[in-house]
Amino acid sequence: MSRSLLAATLALTLPTLAGAETLTLYTSQPNEDAQQTVDAFIAANPGIEVDWVRDGTTKLMARLTAEIEAGQPQADVLLIADTVTLEGLAQAGQLAAYASPEEAAYDPSLYSADGYYHSTKLITTGIVYNTGADAVPTSWADLAKPEMANLVAMPSPLYSGAALIHLATLTETDGLGWEYYKALADNNTRAEGGNGGTFKAVASGEKPYGVLVDYMAVRAKAEGSPVDFVFPTEGVSYVTEPVAIMAGTRHMDAAEKFVDFVLSEKGQDLVVDMGYIPARNGVASPEGFPARDDIKLMAFDPAKALADTDTNKARFAEVFGVQ
Repeated sequence: MSRSLLAATLALTLPTLAGAETLTLYTSQPNEDAQQTVDAFIAANPGIEVDWVRDGTTKLMARLTAEIEAGQPQADVLLIADTVTLEGLAQAGQLAAYASPEEAAYDPSLYSADGYYHSTKLITTGIVYNTGADAVPTSWADLAKPEMANLVAMPSPLYSGAALIHLATLTETDGLGWEYYKALADNNTRAEGGNGGTFKAVASGEKPYGVLVDYMAVRAKAEGSPVDFVFPTEGVSYVTEPVAIMAGTRHMDAAEKFVDFVLSEKGQDLVVDMGYIPARNGVASPEGFPARDDIKLMAFDPAKALADTDTNKARFAEVFGVQ
């Protein structure tokens, strides 16, 4: 055997002999966040490597669905936007149940009772306002008052997953419901696009008020943008970027270690460093956010939201007169 061939053979076999293992992660995290997560996990778990694929949740799900239909799913672990998406995979038998020992530090509402997925952070939706606005709203109800006509922007639940979860949450909340959305429509509330468009409208002063995910407003405020953020008195809706293990993975032990890591105190400190509210109890929020215990989370049922998805979209389109 030539030296070059021997060297190539050793390069291929030595990682295996050393017990190296490679996980494949599908994630909707921003690239920088995904790289930080993977690097920190590898540092804490020598011998496990991670290949990761990053895209929006909708595109990742299309890719994953195609792979499943072909009988060749590539992902071992998922770290994607919301529990509704993972609830759908769980109901289809595509996720493996895992009761992480880290669960004890989390509110039961933030993970699947059967262990199919666990929330890793809180990205809440509240009210953003331009600091030049005449008044500061304190509740969701304030946005539907007659004096708010033509002054409010919000992302469309036909476009934004967080907005769809927000709609599913508020329409199931006593005192709000579909009557609230009808009032917003009657007020000529602009409902289109995603969170980015809403933020630009408020920051520019085109619309004094908006419905927005928290970190966009908090980060922009810290950078000098003329905006501020309100956590409404009724509470906030939220997405949680849950982590899950694919059923049939050949790397179950490593996948469980990944879940444990992102749920651990070290993993949650990383979430804070990235500028998000941690899902784990007892971990301080990043600068500019209220303490975790001071944030009121509105009741939310991922299974019901999943079942109501098409109905909610159709009803919203009817109420707002859009297609």
